[in-house]
Amino acid sequence: MENPDARPLQTLSATDIERILPHRFPFLFVDKITEFIPGQRIVALKHFSVNDEAMRGNFPGLAIVPTGVIMELVTQVGAVLVLERPEMAGKIAMILQIPSARIIKPIEAGDTVRVEAEVLKMKAQFGELRGWIFRDDELVAEGQMRFGIANAADVLPGRAGS
Repeated sequence: MENPDARPLQTLSATDIERILPHRFPFLFVDKITEFIPGQRIVALKHFSVNDEAMRGNFPGLAIVPTGVIMELVTQVGAVLVLERPEMAGKIAMILQIPSARIIKPIEAGDTVRVEAEVLKMKAQFGELRGWIFRDDELVAEGQMRFGIANAADVLPGRAGS
């Protein structure tokens, strides 16, 4: 059931998402944003290809997405949710803690997953979010993250005035 409060966005490509996140290939994992309620909830898609850098060397001969990449994907989607607001211009979000994470089923090359995230708490410099990853409509992973907000120019070289 669609959320009537959701503000559908134009499709955001990796290039559009790069405006919000500092991540770049091969560490940018968000492909597309499909639903967005500013500061509250977001839904995104990610397709994992056998050619993705994340697949190389994790389990030779077995194309399974590493757990760290799965949690980073949830965190990046959550960062888009938090940083898309106008008052966050020039800021970045950094993981401070992952108090809970659970991989229920492996994500494999060829899988397209839906990532949902929502803000649990938000203050000026800190926040907490929860995220879920679904393959088709089956929950395959979930996690909770705490993050800090910082000025991009203070943390990332070359981001002055971002």
